[in-house]
Amino acid sequence: MSNEIVVGDCIQVLQKMPPGWAHLAFADPPFNIGYQYDIYEDWRDDYDAWSSVWMQVVHRALKPRGSFWLAIGDDYAAELCVAAKKVGFHLRNWIIWHYTFGQQTTKKFARSHTHLLYFTKHATEFTFNADAVRVASARQTVYGDKRAASKGKLPDDVWYLRPQEAEGHFDPESDTWNVSRVCGTFKERQGWHGCQMPRAVLDRIVKASSNPGDIVLDPFCGSGTTAASAKALGRRYYTIDLSENYVQFARERVAKETQ
Repeated sequence: MSNEIVVGDCIQVLQKMPPGWAHLAFADPPFNIGYQYDIYEDWRDDYDAWSSVWMQVVHRALKPRGSFWLAIGDDYAAELCVAAKKVGFHLRNWIIWHYTFGQQTTKKFARSHTHLLYFTKHATEFTFNADAVRVASARQTVYGDKRAASKGKLPDDVWYLRPQEAEGHFDPESDTWNVSRVCGTFKERQGWHGCQMPRAVLDRIVKASSNPGDIVLDPFCGSGTTAASAKALGRRYYTIDLSENYVQFARERVAKETQ
């Protein structure tokens, strides 16, 4: 039940598995905006109901102290947040991931952000490794204030991601996230999946919400970034995707990853 990338429908796969085995779940589901994936066209009339069902099986798969992170666009962020709460998740943060390399538009303001919703299964008991994701504060780096916490501070809930800070780089002197979406020219780009998440985003989530040896679940494997991050950080992974091609490519990608 760990270090596997499997082909299948996540609802069907997870319904057949026992409850309470995953420590962290990260989901970057289709946004229901008409995008054409390998074998899946991203549009369904029952998107809200379908989302509730897959979140139910994710909730069931998580351990009592487990965490659930959801990446979602504007169109359904509010609806899925409400649905997750009805399933039984507790919202800890609504994070705005902002990147200046956005989608260009002609009749509305350009969209340059994604929502990252951070939930826990239990309201007060959960894994959160604050020291693993601290950054130096302005008090330390700018003002040299001796009163500043020596370990730094936790990042805020607006993650500012810029293309000029390429290849998964976080500025160590900032409390914001300085890393772009995965652009077509980046070395990180796999090339066979159009909606690839940056490793840097997953790395921070995995560090904060899991411990070495824990199992990280991703019901929508896609380009395999979650599994690659989990392996690199000493976690185990279990990811699922409908596409045999994506699964094969993801397996090859993760096989090259070193811890």
